[in-house]
Amino acid sequence: MSEEPLREPEPSADPAAYLGLLARGAAVEAYDRPVLLARAGGAGPDVLTALEHAKQLALRVRAELEGRRRREAELSALFETAHDLAGLRDLDAVLRAIVQRARSLLGTEVAYLSLNDPAAGDTYMRVTEGSVSARFQQLRLGMGEGLGGLVAQTARPYVTESYFDDERFQHTRAIDSGVRDEGLVAILGVPLMLGSQVIGVLFAADRRARVFEREQVALLGSFAAHAAVAIDTANLLAETRSALAELERANGIIRAHSGVIERASEVHDRLTELVLRGGGVHDVAAALSEVLDGSVEFTEGPLPAECVDGHATRRGDEWVAAVSAGGEALGALVLRGHPDLDPVDQRTLERAAMVTSLLLLARRSAGEAEQRVRGELLDDLLDAPERDRRLLRERAARLSADFDAPHVVLAARIDRPDPHVDPHPDPHVTERESADRRRLWSAASHLAATRRGLASARDGGTVLLLPLGPGDTAAELARQTAKHLGGTLREPVTVGASSPVDAPAARPGAIAPAYAEARRCLDALRLLGRPGEGAAASELGFLGLLLADTRDITGFVTRTIGEVVAYDRSRGTDLVRTLDAYFASGMSPVRTKDELHVHVNTVAQRLERIGRLLGPDWQSPPRALEIQLALRLHAMSAAVAR
Repeated sequence: MSEEPLREPEPSADPAAYLGLLARGAAVEAYDRPVLLARAGGAGPDVLTALEHAKQLALRVRAELEGRRRREAELSALFETAHDLAGLRDLDAVLRAIVQRARSLLGTEVAYLSLNDPAAGDTYMRVTEGSVSARFQQLRLGMGEGLGGLVAQTARPYVTESYFDDERFQHTRAIDSGVRDEGLVAILGVPLMLGSQVIGVLFAADRRARVFEREQVALLGSFAAHAAVAIDTANLLAETRSALAELERANGIIRAHSGVIERASEVHDRLTELVLRGGGVHDVAAALSEVLDGSVEFTEGPLPAECVDGHATRRGDEWVAAVSAGGEALGALVLRGHPDLDPVDQRTLERAAMVTSLLLLARRSAGEAEQRVRGELLDDLLDAPERDRRLLRERAARLSADFDAPHVVLAARIDRPDPHVDPHPDPHVTERESADRRRLWSAASHLAATRRGLASARDGGTVLLLPLGPGDTAAELARQTAKHLGGTLREPVTVGASSPVDAPAARPGAIAPAYAEARRCLDALRLLGRPGEGAAASELGFLGLLLADTRDITGFVTRTIGEVVAYDRSRGTDLVRTLDAYFASGMSPVRTKDELHVHVNTVAQRLERIGRLLGPDWQSPPRALEIQLALRLHAMSAAVAR
């Protein structure tokens, strides 16, 4: 009797069927089948709801697994590149491998690498992958011409979603013809740096419009750093060969340096082994301490002013090597107890700094995944508090957050001028503000993770939900948070806090109003001229706001509600009183008409007129706070005049 062929089991109405789909690595479409089959089989609403919930959880797990696989592939490629550098023989082969891996991991159709020609004063194509145009492969770009020329000139990454529509860089007929011949549309270019010198550019490009994410820019920057090291190493090897030819008659000097070279080879092998077996930053420091016969320590945070990226720098009796990735400073390796460091050992210290940057990037990738999960939970609490409370509690428990304890909502913002004030903002300023917001979110997310809380980027700043410790107050927590974030970012960070929320698990709907209260407190601090401070809403009464503007009360009232006051004086209307009653009634037109003893349509007409006078955003929290303060000051001024 012949055996029955093995068939894939049919999905069932059991939510556990999704475990089988996850185990098999099934396609996304397969996750709809259990629900469809259950519905076709007449399953009840409870069963269908349970299946749908299980499907969403399974899809989320599948997406997380896919992300982890992608990050593993990126790290594997970086480790392979580091291994290539350790055994560098053929520069072209290493550069070609780097370009191929960059193209594969970023999923682009084309990747290429150009090098600067100091003699000609331009940059030329060195390696291409995926290119089909001979004209494109033979392009030479003048410094500042095209996207690549601009990267080579400014030593900064540049990305464009649509090359021919981008006016930030200089278009030339020769470059545009080559790019058009290749059919490229979206291009990302990062500089190849040796110290502060740009030696070339690494590119990833697509023949369609595409947005390159920040992680992809950092990843390509890491590959560019490897390419620069490969070129630098090849140059060093060439210099070494030349030196060896000249030193054949000086065997004594060669013997004197042989021990140093052996140590360099040893540390390179040990660092490569550390990377491949998943060692940590402190393992690198320990291995380096042993090989260099000194004490090596990794320090996080901003680099010393004298530290030059890519090179070991002497600072007194210490040597400092910057640890960076994609142009971002991550910290430094500090060598103590070995002030007389020869060039080979200096290069060893610099190689160790690069390996350290790879390990930190891997750790950051895992940390950012957790930060995103924490941010999504806080966003759900703010935007969809009506969701299943049991599910919210389970998600919080997985993040070690205790939603049965009292929490405080904090609104944090780097104290910068409002970008909406300038009708023609400087694009570099806007870019800096975006970078500031990302830095603030990253620092706040790290703080939230250590405090078992949540953090999310929102409304041009960051919102945090932190537990309130025994004996702590919301005001003290706000001050601590402002001090911590300001010290981390080396920028004044202003923090406003809400009143405590007793138990977010029992009252998820209280988080959004608490956030609004925290934002009002934040705006009040800025109005009071207290940048870089933290305070709770309960601390800022009317007296505090009054003292903040004693220098120009009349000017503040005129700028804020002057149009409404002038309209009343010229027309004999009662808009100021209506505005005051509207805020006093909790911004309810119905209660306002009872306060004024008029018809609700009259209130609506007056509010519409007020909106035309004050602008469409007059009811937003920041404007509403200013208007209420101006109304109080106006009323006090009128009382004093009488």
